[in-house]
Amino acid sequence: MEITDMTSAEERVWRAFPRGENVDLRDQGDEDPARGADWGPGRTVRASVLRALLLSAPQEDGETASLRLAGARITGTLNLQYSDIDHAVRLSDCFFEDVPVLYAARLRQLNLRRSVLPGLEAATLRVDGVLRMSDCLIDGPVKLGGAQLSGALFLDGADIGEPPTGQPALQLNHVTIGDGLSAPGLRTRGEVRLTGASVAGTIDFNETRLEAGAGEIALDAETLTAEGDVLLRSASVLGWIGLRGARVAGRLNLSHARLVNPGGAALRAGSCVIGELWLRESPPPEGTLNLRRAQVDVLWLEPEVIPQRVLLDGLVYTSLTPHVPAGRRLTMLERDGDGYVPHAYEQLTAAYRRIGDDHAARRVQLAKQRRHRGTLPWYGRLWGYVQDATVGYGFRPLRAAGWLLSLLVIGSLTFALHHPRPLKADEAPQFNPVFYTLDLLLPVISFGQEGAFAPADRYQWFSYALVVTGWTLATTVVTGITRTVSRQ
Repeated sequence: MEITDMTSAEERVWRAFPRGENVDLRDQGDEDPARGADWGPGRTVRASVLRALLLSAPQEDGETASLRLAGARITGTLNLQYSDIDHAVRLSDCFFEDVPVLYAARLRQLNLRRSVLPGLEAATLRVDGVLRMSDCLIDGPVKLGGAQLSGALFLDGADIGEPPTGQPALQLNHVTIGDGLSAPGLRTRGEVRLTGASVAGTIDFNETRLEAGAGEIALDAETLTAEGDVLLRSASVLGWIGLRGARVAGRLNLSHARLVNPGGAALRAGSCVIGELWLRESPPPEGTLNLRRAQVDVLWLEPEVIPQRVLLDGLVYTSLTPHVPAGRRLTMLERDGDGYVPHAYEQLTAAYRRIGDDHAARRVQLAKQRRHRGTLPWYGRLWGYVQDATVGYGFRPLRAAGWLLSLLVIGSLTFALHHPRPLKADEAPQFNPVFYTLDLLLPVISFGQEGAFAPADRYQWFSYALVVTGWTLATTVVTGITRTVSRQ
């Protein structure tokens, strides 16, 4: 392109490029680029001029060439597809009439801060430094799938409009980011896709508004790998978050977040590995919390944040915070959509034992046996009720002593008032109502009283009842002790 074909604004950009100088076409520093369609010829730069500048502009010795343009209305399509550009590009506070096409391009650095775009086609883009799209207003989808960024990606304060049907609003699937993904305050009206992405630093989605719609995918991060934290603190999410198979080395922080997906899963984090999962100081998710087969080192889960339905089968955690009484934790297990899940009770028991709270651990195990009882046939449930009432399934052994002592008192008083007749009067020992009752109650120990005396009529039936009760208590005590020892 001949320089004589350029407007005055384009000439300024062309002459400033070899020396890396700034060209600011704004009348005021705080102008709103959303009104860029009304900017006149004095602020209009053709995309074809920028393309020719980046691909073939002359260099000046001793200077570092770069494109630094602000406040321009860029007409036409900025097509840098497959281009290899060894210059930093900054097009801030600009208004793009058409979608820039950067498919498979390579740039040193790209800064589009505060610009307005109808979309961005930049799949498999390679940036040797930072890609900055802070505070951008983007009407259509942003396609960065497969991009490779040596530095960070900045989307803080960006606003991405609703994409065409069937397309994600923000495509970051399979991206490789050498630093972090910073997007606090991001707002999207469609799916954010992070499937298979690899981020060496932290993913910051604090205070984001992800508005996909009920039943739709708001954030799809399956098989994501994040070497730092994934932060969704104070985020508002309409739709569901998918983290199946993700690997988060640091913290997944959902503190103060509002997750809304009624009738479906609000968070799907099955089969993922997370250093710390924080669900605290926020309203309960409006939807299911799915943590099946997840592995979490520290699970910070406040009882008040637990939704009405959870899926916990296979969930493994080392530490459960905060430390609250077992009764408040059992509500979570009772809300499991899979019904009775033994593994969930064992995990909660182990968490209490690791911090030395054996009382809470025993209460969880007792609750497990009671929940299991409801899955048994009638005769199994009947035997369960007997074990529960007598010794609390072995977790309340002192209750058996109370039963035995009560029966011993009742039996001793009864036989003290109504002595049974001796079987052989000349050989029978002196009758002792206390030891006679103990002979009936204790199936193993014998004091020689039971075989020497025989009650009659209703007292004989009373003695039979004591024998049956004694065997029942002995069996339940042995069963409980065996269960307790096997848990140690």
